[in-house]
Amino acid sequence: MGAGVQVLTVAPRFCGPPGSANGGYLAGLFAQHAPTTVRVRLERPAPLGVPLTVAAREAGKLELLHESLCVASATPAELTLEVPRAPDYMQAMEASRRYIGFGDHTFPACFVCGPDRARGDGLRIFAGACTHDPELVAAPWVPHAALGLPDGKVRPEFMWAALDCPGYFAARSDGVPMLLGDFTAHVDRRVHIDEPCVLVGWRIASSGRKHEVGTALFDEDGELCARARATWIEPRSAAPVNS
Repeated sequence: MGAGVQVLTVAPRFCGPPGSANGGYLAGLFAQHAPTTVRVRLERPAPLGVPLTVAAREAGKLELLHESLCVASATPAELTLEVPRAPDYMQAMEASRRYIGFGDHTFPACFVCGPDRARGDGLRIFAGACTHDPELVAAPWVPHAALGLPDGKVRPEFMWAALDCPGYFAARSDGVPMLLGDFTAHVDRRVHIDEPCVLVGWRIASSGRKHEVGTALFDEDGELCARARATWIEPRSAAPVNS
């Protein structure tokens, strides 16, 4: 690598689908190389454990390259999102009991929402339907110490990761396999390690195989700390995995 070249590497721990990076985590790492809010488009699965090069393009655009292939791009964007009121922590815990991934999960080792991941290893964010609002999914989250910086707050890339998977479970409730297509997030304030937080997700619009969703993260006082807008895409061969 020449002088000044920026690279990032996604450790195998931070996987989504087997052998590739979790989309929200990758987007969060990548977005830190941009000076403004960006829309990250995931072009293809990003490999784990190998250097990925950040390349600057015209008009503030960035590309993330594995050798000569573009795995993701980032374009300056504005994030407009009407965020619903957050349920309280106990309501989020109750919603989490209805997490459909407990019965069957397309990617059970996913860093964010995989039930096969141990506490302290995966984020274990299990978003389920809220009884008070059937259009909303919610999950509790207490960030582990391994996710923090010396200031005692959660690293930005883990905030992005936490905002990822609740959107999938908001898009559809039948377990149809989907992949994250694009992701625009903004962290207003990093939450503290061991702070009881609440995550929510809701569907904004659907068109064919594409589903637009919003997600948000609230601190223990119910204050909005981060939010995201995403598009999830069903592969053409997708079929329900839950009955």
